[in-house]
Amino acid sequence: MSSNPKNKPMITVRESDYARLNDLAQASLDRNYEVADELLNELERASVVLDDQVASNVVQMGSTVTYETDDGQARTVTLVYPADADIEQGKVSILTPIGVALLGLSPGQSIDWRARGGQSHQLKVTAVKDHLAEA
Repeated sequence: MSSNPKNKPMITVRESDYARLNDLAQASLDRNYEVADELLNELERASVVLDDQVASNVVQMGSTVTYETDDGQARTVTLVYPADADIEQGKVSILTPIGVALLGLSPGQSIDWRARGGQSHQLKVTAVKDHLAEA
């Protein structure tokens, strides 16, 4: 069910996130196969770099990202681990189709993604704020 990686933008993932996300995806294969498999595919094609070598404008775990949808709406969400997800607070789990799609993108990059219902969508990242840059 994974998308064609040739049509996807280059993405970057922090080394510490990579290990934790890989474990999370493996553990989720039984109950959330499609999203977990897509996350594993994204991690496989990602450029994995040391934590301090990721630019602050690259979507990582904990980043707040603004993106435009294919219908022209702008949304701002924070990418979080499942335990911290709260859609009313704009905290989107990495174990959702949109969460997987956002991982590793930078402003100006677009990606096609498939929602749980099977509909195809496209989003374009317009801004990223890394929570670690503030610490």
